Amino acid sequence: MSGPRPRLLVFVISYFAESTLRKVLERIPGQIFEDFDAEVLVVDDASTDRTFEIGHDYRLAHPHIPMTVLRNEQNQGYGGNQKVGYTFAIQRGFDLVAMVHGDGQYAPEALPMLTEPLTRGRADAVFGSRMLEPKAALKGGMPLYKYVGNKILTRLQNTMLGTRLSEFHSGYRIYSVPMLAKLPYRLNSNDFHFDTEIIIQLLNAEARIVELPIPTYYGDEICRVNGMKYAKDVLQATLANTAHRAGLLYQRRFDTTPPDNSHYDLKLGYASSHTYALDAVPRGSKVLDIGSGPGGLAQELEKRGCEVTVVDQHAPSAPIGKTKVIVQDLEGELQFDVHDYDVLLLLDVIEHLKSPEAFLERLRAQFDHDQRTLVLTTPNIAFVVQRLMLALGQFNYGKAGILDRTHTRLFNFRAIEALLVDEGFKIKQVRGVPAPFPKVLGNGVLGKAAVSLNEALIRLSKTLFSYQIYVEAETRPSVEFLVHDAIERSRTRAELLELAKARRAG
Repeated sequence: MSGPRPRLLVFVISYFAESTLRKVLERIPGQIFEDFDAEVLVVDDASTDRTFEIGHDYRLAHPHIPMTVLRNEQNQGYGGNQKVGYTFAIQRGFDLVAMVHGDGQYAPEALPMLTEPLTRGRADAVFGSRMLEPKAALKGGMPLYKYVGNKILTRLQNTMLGTRLSEFHSGYRIYSVPMLAKLPYRLNSNDFHFDTEIIIQLLNAEARIVELPIPTYYGDEICRVNGMKYAKDVLQATLANTAHRAGLLYQRRFDTTPPDNSHYDLKLGYASSHTYALDAVPRGSKVLDIGSGPGGLAQELEKRGCEVTVVDQHAPSAPIGKTKVIVQDLEGELQFDVHDYDVLLLLDVIEHLKSPEAFLERLRAQFDHDQRTLVLTTPNIAFVVQRLMLALGQFNYGKAGILDRTHTRLFNFRAIEALLVDEGFKIKQVRGVPAPFPKVLGNGVLGKAAVSLNEALIRLSKTLFSYQIYVEAETRPSVEFLVHDAIERSRTRAELLELAKARRAG
């Protein structure tokens, strides 16, 4: 290798490993210390046998090997012990960390092969898979029930996560330490499904995962995993992430997006607030998109021959065709005039305003007798998932979904209708919007089936099963306008009457 060698931490995770730890340490290939600036970390998770003593003695007997042996004072669990090792790697500036099990189940000899995709810059994480080679795991001694369970769980997880991993349940892993530093792994479980949760975090962070085949070895080590509990925990975590991705239930531990990452992406190709809004805009209309976000909808409207103006507190990062851009904070005086537009879009905006009433009053002050269509969408706080969470004692804000941290006002159907009526709008249509399942499940059979089911439930109860509220309303002028208009028109009419009288008299 040219240049400084990458720093690798070989993290030997250990628990009651007095009979195997020395052999595992001896099997770490010497090539690792040639190719890397490598160190070994043994973390004994509060074992009451001689695991720590054996690690300590091995370090003293091999002074040429950079090595640290630690013991947790209290048992942290399989996941908790990983947190200790990964935090150690981050704090000390390693480039890679490889987790090797102290019970010898995973071959240390495979380390040079497993680190290669990382050193070549092709991966952020490498998993040693026992399932890549057909039936190799069975030949290596994996019990049939574990083999079948592994296959079933992996298939279910691949379906829910949209992945094609051969195995979610291998404990042989090498990570890029800078990637680990970006993940909220400290929020993960201390139990065995930590491994599933960190895979989900990697996927949500769009990390590159590479799988390579490894040999399977099952000896006389004690299995400390309760299979049924593990399967339940794995499926619960995967389902929780599915809800998180759909914006149904925010999960902080699965939130790997940076704070400025926009979650106002277009939801098209299925029943959604954006699809409904586009359908409501006649081709060739003049459209004012208030609170437009990145402006993606404007591009779709331009394709339909519409003349579009977007209003937002931030300018779009890139020009949007011929679209006019007005940059302003909607909490202040309005810097746009609605008179030139046929359709006003207010999509997922009203819930962000400190005083929706004051904003709608300012907006209505510009209306005249020419009717315009207002299309408004907002989350439904009475959605069944939120009700269930409240029943379970949870009310957690997040970066997306109904309880977005930036939401300051929340509505159900009656509340939003009352607000619009109070501010003088004439409601033409109110409908429920299903949850954006295709964002998570893909717009294939599974995603479309989930949307269809949600639509059917909305027909039963839109109040309970609508993820969002969609409203079309007509604009009506304010009383102030009516008074001013009546005065002006009456003056004109009176003048015409007097002129007519004068003509008749003459």
